[in-house]
Amino acid sequence: QVQLVDSGGGLVQAGGSLRLSCVASGRTFGGWTMGWFRQAPGKEREFVAAINWSGGTTYYVDSVKGRFAISRDNAKNTVYLQMNNLTPEDTAIYYCAADPAIRPLSYRVVAQLKQYDYWGQGTQVTVSS
Repeated sequence: QVQLVDSGGGLVQAGGSLRLSCVASGRTFGGWTMGWFRQAPGKEREFVAAINWSGGTTYYVDSVKGRFAISRDNAKNTVYLQMNNLTPEDTAIYYCAADPAIRPLSYRVVAQLKQYDYWGQGTQVTVSS
C-alpha cells in the first residue's frame, strides 16, 4: 500500500518562504514522477510543479516560475517544494502526488491530475497580506 504524507504548510506573510515535504512509503519511489498540486477555496485543484524520476527535469506552472523549486531525494523517498516570495494568491491546500507509470513526459502530461495514482492528504498554506 502506497502512502504519501505531506507536511510543511503553515501561515506566512507575503514575501515569506515555506518548504513543503512529501514522504512516500510502500513501494519503490525512485522511478516515479512526482507532482505538487494545490486547491484554493472554491477552485479546482491545479498543477503547480512536477519532477521526473531522476530529478533532472522539472516542470512549473507559469505563476510560480522563478519562485518555487521542486526537488527530490530518492534515498529518503522524499520530494520537496521550496516556495519563496509567497503571495496571498498562493494560499491553498497543497497536495503531493505520485505517478508510478513509466511514460514519456511533457508539461501537458505531468500537469494532468488523472496521471497520478497516489495522493497525499494535503497541507494548508496560508499567505497573509
